[in-house]
Amino acid sequence: MDILDRLHFFGPLDVLAVVVITLAWALIGHIVEHGYLGRPSVSVLMDDYRRDWMRQFIGRETRMFDATILGNLRQGTTFFASACMIAIGGGLALIGNTERLLGIAEDLSLERTPALIWEVKLLLVVLLTAIALLKFIWAHRLFGYSSVVMASAPNDTSDLAYARAAQAAELTISGARSFNSGLRSMYFALGAMAWLLGPEALLAATTLTFAVLWRREFASHSRETLLQGRKP
Repeated sequence: MDILDRLHFFGPLDVLAVVVITLAWALIGHIVEHGYLGRPSVSVLMDDYRRDWMRQFIGRETRMFDATILGNLRQGTTFFASACMIAIGGGLALIGNTERLLGIAEDLSLERTPALIWEVKLLLVVLLTAIALLKFIWAHRLFGYSSVVMASAPNDTSDLAYARAAQAAELTISGARSFNSGLRSMYFALGAMAWLLGPEALLAATTLTFAVLWRREFASHSRETLLQGRKP
């Protein structure tokens, strides 16, 4: 039985589920970065606070506090990047072990299908995790750029100092966007694991993931808190 013959195990509902999770992943990213019906997301609201942070950074006599914050941001991206690498390695190892895949299917009392089907389903999880890894790596690098620009700011309140602060703010904002994009990819990677239970489960997990991300960005208590401190 060649690959094309085995693909008949994927029905129209499987194709629909993959298309839906792909569109949901892209759509929530666009909504978060551009707002929903004129309402800014938590991620967008945080951009103003990052700009304020850099303006305050210029006037601080001791800047160790700001260096510590940026170091914590870089440490967070490193942690998630490491977690993604471990997950990708585990996923690829599982894909390469056909007997283990079939054993897991039997343990879950799922319909016995060729190992290729399980490999394709796991590849979707690995792909989303790989995207998250690349986003975290880029975020880590952008935070590094920001730290260098911050270090180049003179110890005064001159025009050059504020120009450096504005540059550092935009670099930090870009890094945060990449970091948030990586987190969203991890959310959908976890949801994609539901495909192992069938396309219906994948559709349900996609809907739930999208709803959770939308609520946290547009209907959470943290958003209300950030709005209270927003400048008019």
